[in-house]
Amino acid sequence: MNWRDARSWAASWEWGDAPAWAAFVLAAIALWISIRAQKDGRRSANASETSATAAQESVEEARLSRMASERSATVAEETLADQRREAAERRAAEEEANRPRAQLRIEHRNAALFEIVNVGTGPAVNIRGVDVPEDVNELPECFSLEPGESQKLWVFGGFADEHVSVLKLFWDGQEGVTRVRVPPRN
Repeated sequence: MNWRDARSWAASWEWGDAPAWAAFVLAAIALWISIRAQKDGRRSANASETSATAAQESVEEARLSRMASERSATVAEETLADQRREAAERRAAEEEANRPRAQLRIEHRNAALFEIVNVGTGPAVNIRGVDVPEDVNELPECFSLEPGESQKLWVFGGFADEHVSVLKLFWDGQEGVTRVRVPPRN
């Protein structure tokens, strides 16, 4: 190339070149925008994929949370039922423990005279002797004692070895025969 004959590049322009250069600049800007849009689109697609994955995980966590809350509610209901049952059993035991009960004791008065005394807090109703020894006299077939009341009975017999030591009694409200100790004579 001959540099002497060369014209300046600005002088070599013709009016048809300016729109081509403008189109070239606009094409370059469009390319740049297109590349940016493609990156943004990729980033948006990745974000939506991440969002979809997070949503699926959130749904799974919500399902697990619901199942855990159902289990927790079931356990709470069972615990409450157990507490109510235990409270009812405790109340029933307290009521049973505080229920007035008859307690019979035989006391020696003099010689062959003894008394059956109700030292409990409740009445003894329909007291009956079971397998009453022949030495015991004047024991009614069936009698009742209020708290603090007594019933006389005579215990006859030989000397020390032949003395009646236990009297078997049964009354309403008892689960079985009660053995009541007969004290020795003074």
